Amino acid sequence: MRTEDLDYYLPPELVAQHPCPVRSDCRLLVLNRSNDEFTDSEFNCIGEFLLPGDCLVLNDTKVLPARFFARRGSGAKLEGLFLAESQTGVWEVMLKGARKIKAGESIYLEDRKKGKQGRYIAEVLSQPEQGMCRLKIDTDVDFQTILEEIGFPPLPPYIKRDDDLSVAAIDKMRYQTVYANRPGAVAAPTAGLHFTSELIEQLKTRGVRLAYITLHIGMGTFKPITAENIEEHEIHPEWFSIDEKNAGTINTTKNEGGRIIAVGTTSVRTLETVAIDSQIKAGSGTTKLFIRPGYKFKIVDAMVTNFHLPKSTLLALVAAFAGLERILAAYKHAIERRYRFYSYGDAMLIV
Repeated sequence: MRTEDLDYYLPPELVAQHPCPVRSDCRLLVLNRSNDEFTDSEFNCIGEFLLPGDCLVLNDTKVLPARFFARRGSGAKLEGLFLAESQTGVWEVMLKGARKIKAGESIYLEDRKKGKQGRYIAEVLSQPEQGMCRLKIDTDVDFQTILEEIGFPPLPPYIKRDDDLSVAAIDKMRYQTVYANRPGAVAAPTAGLHFTSELIEQLKTRGVRLAYITLHIGMGTFKPITAENIEEHEIHPEWFSIDEKNAGTINTTKNEGGRIIAVGTTSVRTLETVAIDSQIKAGSGTTKLFIRPGYKFKIVDAMVTNFHLPKSTLLALVAAFAGLERILAAYKHAIERRYRFYSYGDAMLIV
């Protein structure tokens, strides 16, 4: 499949720069695959499209404050994105402005609140390649504690923010689901951002089951497909986990004829990674599953998702689920009706 087939034009003003004042007050476009009908609704009405016995599968990953700033000994400013800790005190990071940095150099991590050199010093262990390098942090403090002190929410590049702490405080709360529980992601599972605790309780009262999985979203979520054909694109591995209790809820729902409704593409990829014969198996590991048109779904019956970037693996996934022509028609409908797109934008329910 040609990557160009996943392209579409989005007016720049439709890229949402801020979340809705209330999470569930965003708009909801419902796409029915059986009759190609579109229904314009609101997210707080999603229960009208769900049935007792359905199971919503939610990704409970928690976003780390992974974006940080640092300075070289010369005073030159650097911007970093924490990706993972490969071993105690050794960080895998992406650095902007790292072209002249050499292995063995020390850089000084800035204090988030003070905006100046903090108490942490990092040694550059490897020469940056395409911005990626390893840092050795000179402290016994664990990485999550350090990031809480120096880090900002790792918003995607199409959301423009300054370093104002009051704005960052809002993003720290809103670029996180209300059910976030397991720290480890460097991007939010954005389809889940629309749920409030009150809405979740309403759905449970209606007889909708909930199951939780974990997939820690990595930097690959923002990586566009640059190859001419999408089959040539390689997905970055991401860690996932499903426990016995939640696997049992999902399997019981399937056995009783209920629908498995994945909240977000991350939940879809996790479920499809562990699905065998319409059942799933508890476990953990990494997945590089690239779902694209032609894929045969094993477990997912419906999906809650946001609107995705052109030429992205996420758009390829929803096109695999609903059909490329149908998805592009839905996006055209959303653009004509001025829906808000991407991470802080509106939502779609595909049934």
